[in-house]
Amino acid sequence: MSDPVTIIMIEDDEGHARLIERNIRRSGVNNEIIPFTNGTEAVTYLFGKDGSAVEREGHALLILLDLNLPDMTGIDILKRVKENKHLKSTPVVVLTTTDDSQEIKRCYELGCNVYITKPVNYESFANAIRQLGLFFSVIQVPPASL
Repeated sequence: MSDPVTIIMIEDDEGHARLIERNIRRSGVNNEIIPFTNGTEAVTYLFGKDGSAVEREGHALLILLDLNLPDMTGIDILKRVKENKHLKSTPVVVLTTTDDSQEIKRCYELGCNVYITKPVNYESFANAIRQLGLFFSVIQVPPASL
């Protein structure tokens, strides 16, 4: 039996964060959501005190990531997550106002799983989140190799 997926929401706009959470709940997903309003706090949580992310190993996470944060770019966070041996299998949903095709391409090249542009069709967004939740309920994420 695997642990339930914890959703890490990195979104600096409080209004957007409330809308996202409300629509996740409306879609029937009741997983814990841990919100962060800046990249520094999110990175500290994800990578831990020593910066290795070993504390997150074995925990099922899903990251909702805004690219436009006040203190760092979401691209930097995405890159760090996907380069880390303990976090690289963590699904990342980029949810941002940026619809630049180069930026979208870069996010997919770095390993994001879904890229959604705000303002979003929240029905589609909620469905994407639900699909990822269902994915976690039937698929075991392989442990990161040491």
